[in-house]
Amino acid sequence: MTQPPLRVIPLGGLGEIGQNMMAFEYEDDIVVVDAGVLFPEEDMPGVDFAIPDITYLVENSDRVRAILITHGHEDHIGALPYVLAELDVPVYASRLTHGLISVKLRERGMLREARLNVVEPHAPFRIGKFRAEFFRVCHSIPDAMGIALTTPVGLVIHTGDFKIDHSPVDGLRTDFSQLARLTQDGVLLLCSDSTYAEVKGYTESEQVVGEALERVIGEAKGRVMVATFASLISRIQQVIDAAVKHDRKVTVVGRSMGNNVKMALNMGYLKAPSDVVVTMSQARQLPHDRVIILATGSQGEPTSALVRIANGQHQDIEIVPGDTVVISASPIPGNETVVSKTINNLLRQGAHVLHSRIAMVHVHGHASQEELKMMLSLVQPKFVLPVHGEYRHLASHAALAQSMGIPKENTFVLEDGDVLELTEEKGAVTEKVQAGHVYVDGQMLWSNQSSVIQERRRLSRDGVVVVAITLDAKTGDAKSAPELASAGFVELDESQELFEKTSKMVLTSLEKEGVHALDLDEVKSNISDSVSNYLYKETRRRPTVLTVIEQV
Repeated sequence: MTQPPLRVIPLGGLGEIGQNMMAFEYEDDIVVVDAGVLFPEEDMPGVDFAIPDITYLVENSDRVRAILITHGHEDHIGALPYVLAELDVPVYASRLTHGLISVKLRERGMLREARLNVVEPHAPFRIGKFRAEFFRVCHSIPDAMGIALTTPVGLVIHTGDFKIDHSPVDGLRTDFSQLARLTQDGVLLLCSDSTYAEVKGYTESEQVVGEALERVIGEAKGRVMVATFASLISRIQQVIDAAVKHDRKVTVVGRSMGNNVKMALNMGYLKAPSDVVVTMSQARQLPHDRVIILATGSQGEPTSALVRIANGQHQDIEIVPGDTVVISASPIPGNETVVSKTINNLLRQGAHVLHSRIAMVHVHGHASQEELKMMLSLVQPKFVLPVHGEYRHLASHAALAQSMGIPKENTFVLEDGDVLELTEEKGAVTEKVQAGHVYVDGQMLWSNQSSVIQERRRLSRDGVVVVAITLDAKTGDAKSAPELASAGFVELDESQELFEKTSKMVLTSLEKEGVHALDLDEVKSNISDSVSNYLYKETRRRPTVLTVIEQV
């Protein structure tokens, strides 16, 4: 009898930076790795962030056994509140990651119902037909883990996000000895981080950033603001260490940053003398040259603390000449424009701004090519599946694996929704399941096909035109010429003649069709279509046309 294949199904994180989620399926058991968000891109107008489409998991919810989390960054845990609202499954994570998830679920009132489990490295456990064991890796956050997933077909190694750092801030290096032990009997599949697969050489150590931050803070004459990810606990520790050395106090702005710092201090992942971290009111009483402000907003997020400060809209903080602002993160692809705008606004207000392009205030947390080669050499997998990255990153990683002797037919560059079926001897993409983005905007969730998102994209491109018509309720005749108004379509002084001509066209059309014989919804649709076509003929632009009919 032929053994069933292992099915590997990426639901997010392949073809994009963020929204990481991977499902491993064998017969009646499904195990999910990570559940992250995607920060909004230019084609997502008004959206807070995106999460993976978990339709496949919901349709097979009786077979989903657990969610395993590699580490506590938003692109790996941010979607959990939405996923757990649909799937009642246990979540397994390291201690710090468990703490970060707890903060997130507590904010949404979901912590009591969630089934969260703390997992230590070297502690294997069973999930249906799978056996999972976490192993420690270095990343830009403590307690980052890779996962060894033993399946009936063979061993899968999922690296999570990793780099090879010989001097990490927390002193805990990638556990190569455990990884060697886990892989000694052979590896079926390696799923490996591809974010920096195009970058030659090695990734620099976090220690370099600590030294740079300490130097910047020591030389600053006034306040120092450091913007970074709220979950970048190692970077926050480096700021606290520099504050202690230079007799400064640290205050935190931004709800997520404040909650994470409090949690990490309580759990011992952040270490600080009792009087170093102070409230904002206490910081206001101090001279500027004794204050460091930790803030969110390193990616130019519209509602973040740093962006509101840069725009002069923060209730507690405004930039004064002499302030030094350190943006300790690299822009996620797609965020470059908004980060640049934030930097420009800070400079206009007199701040001295340091960022990763001009100062060593950030190093990324992902393996470059030589580290990826080292992982391939150590694991020696039969099959390689590059994960976590845009398509070009995945393709570059696949080429790297092939240069290390992995046959081309054994390397797979997939996209979200592809189903890879693996046996001990071969692998192939056999089908595609529903996958993609679900957009989160406040309390609303919209699919990629949502008319709301499509209309926003159209509005952002060509604007909107409103046609207002008043009809006689008895006869259906127009009481006056239709009125037109627009936003984001044409300049006011250009619109008068164009809209007068359009109004006459609409009036002629109404008289010709006879409104009383038609359904009002049909009339609105016909008018919107005819106005859209007419305006396109006149301007070669097609705005969104809204028709409003009032009967009197």
